[in-house]
Amino acid sequence: MNVKTRKRELVKEFSPMLEKTRFTTKIWIGVLLAIILVGLYAFALQVIKGHAVTGMRNNVVWGLYIINFIFFVGVSYSGAFISALLHFYKTPWKTSVSRIVEIITVLSIIVGPVFILLCIGRLDRLYFLFIYPRIQSPITWDIIAIITDLIGCFIYLYLTFIPDFAILRDSKKLNIPIWRKKLYRFLAANYQDTPTQRKKLHKITGTMSKMVIAMAIVAYTVLAWIFSLTLQPGWNSTIFAPYFIVAGLYSGICVIIIAMYLTRKYFNLEKYIIRSHFIWAGAFFLIISLLYGYFTFSDYFAKWFSHKSGDINLLETLFDRYFWEFIFANYLGVILPLVILSIKKLRTIKLITFAAVIGVLGLWLNRYLIVIPTLETPYLPIQDTRPEFIHYTATWVEWSLTFAGIASFLLLFTLIIKFIPVVPISGIIDREREINDAKLKSE
Repeated sequence: MNVKTRKRELVKEFSPMLEKTRFTTKIWIGVLLAIILVGLYAFALQVIKGHAVTGMRNNVVWGLYIINFIFFVGVSYSGAFISALLHFYKTPWKTSVSRIVEIITVLSIIVGPVFILLCIGRLDRLYFLFIYPRIQSPITWDIIAIITDLIGCFIYLYLTFIPDFAILRDSKKLNIPIWRKKLYRFLAANYQDTPTQRKKLHKITGTMSKMVIAMAIVAYTVLAWIFSLTLQPGWNSTIFAPYFIVAGLYSGICVIIIAMYLTRKYFNLEKYIIRSHFIWAGAFFLIISLLYGYFTFSDYFAKWFSHKSGDINLLETLFDRYFWEFIFANYLGVILPLVILSIKKLRTIKLITFAAVIGVLGLWLNRYLIVIPTLETPYLPIQDTRPEFIHYTATWVEWSLTFAGIASFLLLFTLIIKFIPVVPISGIIDREREINDAKLKSE
C-alpha cells in the first residue's frame, strides 16, 4: 500500500471526529461554557469590589489563585519535558500519545498565568511589570521565563502539527467548511512531505525539543525560587527547586494518564492507545512517585528535626487545622499510587488511571498546604485577630474562577481535537515507514 492511499484511509478513519459533533459533545461544551460564564461574573465582581470578595487578606495574601498557577505551570513543564523526551529518543509508542501531551503542555501554560493575574489587586497597573521591572526580583525572572516558555511551546506545537495540516489540506473528501480548508492550507506552510522537507522538519523539531526541556526546567526553577528565597517558615528550603520540578512531573504524568484514558474511551481509540501505553506511563509515574515521596518526606523531616520555632509553629498549624488534608496529600496521595503501580496484578488501565486521579488531587492539596499554612503562621504577631484575617477560607468567587479555569482548559482541549486528529496521522505514517524500511534492510 502506497503512502497516499494510507493517508486517505487514515483521514477517512479520523474524519468523524473532525466533521461531526456528537450530541454529548455539544452538551459537554454547553456545561463548560456555563461554568466559564459563572467565572466571568465572579471576575467582574472581583474587579468592581476588589479582593474583599475573596478570602485573601493582609496576612494571607495568596490563596487558590497562586495554588492553581503553580499546579498548571507544573503540568505544562511536565508535558513539555515528556513530549520533548518522546521526540528526542524517538520512542516507538510516542505516536499515539504525543499530541495529547503537546496540547496539554500549551493549554496549561496559557491557563496557568491567568490565575496569577487574579492575585493582582490593580490590573490596570499590570503593565508596570514590563516598564518598571526589577531584575533583583524573582517575579521578574518568572515573567521572563514563562513568556519564553510559552513562545517555545507554541512553536514546538506548531511544528508537530504541520504534517497533519498538510494531510488535511490535501484531503478532498473531507467534509468541512471552506474556511477550515483555507486555514489548513495557510497553516501547512506549503509542506509537501518530500524527503528533504521531512528531514529538515525533524531536525528543527529535534532542536526545539531540547530547547523546550531547558526552558521548562528554568521556568519552574524560577517559580520555586519565588518561595525559597524568602525567610518564611516552610518556604526557605534549599531543595524547593528540585522538589518543584519533581512535583511538576508528578502532576503532569497524572494529568496525561487521565487525558489518555478519557480520550481513548470517548473516541474509541483502543486500537491506538493500548494497554502498553498505560504500563509505560505507569512505570514513569512509579519512578516519579518515589522521588516525589522522598522529597516530601525530606522537606517535612528537616522542618521537624531542626526544631526552629517558625517551623514548629508551622507544623502545629498543619496538624491542628489541616490534619486530614495533610494525611490525604502526603500519605494517601503518594502511598496509594505507589501500591497500585508496584503490584503487577493491579496495573490495569482503570487502576492506573485511578492512581493518577488520586495523585492529581494529592498534589494539588500539597500545593495548598505549602502556601496557606505558611501565610497563617507569620514571624510577626497578627495585629487584627478577626478569624477571617488569621485564617484563610476561599470564597465562592475564588472557587468559581478556579473551576472556570479548569473548564477553559477542557473546552480548549475539546475544540483543538475537533480541529486536528488527536492521534497524529503523520506520526502513524512515519512509524509504518520506519517499520517497512527496517524490514527491507533485514531482508
